[in-house]
Amino acid sequence: MSRFWTLLTHLHSVAGPVLMLLYPLYASVMAIESPSRLDDEQWLAYWIIYSFLTLLEMVLQPLLEWIPIWYSLKLLLVAWLVLPQFRGAAFIYQKFVREKIKKSAWVRGHDHVKAANH
Repeated sequence: MSRFWTLLTHLHSVAGPVLMLLYPLYASVMAIESPSRLDDEQWLAYWIIYSFLTLLEMVLQPLLEWIPIWYSLKLLLVAWLVLPQFRGAAFIYQKFVREKIKKSAWVRGHDHVKAANH
């Protein structure tokens, strides 16, 4: 039984990098190469949200260390963000991030630069 738990622990440790980095990296490259913009939106949204989550996790690390299931919860959240059946990253971006960014003066300034370049 101890070998089973050891294997399960190793799989749990490997699942994070595969789910959070390797699969999104592969899917992002495939999205860039595909003619559809829908997958581009999903993966750009994923990297925005994943970056924010990583920064938030760095700031809250002393608090998160006290939550024993944090890593498992993070894996579930990232699975929801990543898996194409859910398109969680695009959902979060559309519902919460997009409006905040549109209201930001930083983005409005970027739109003027973008328009001047075309």
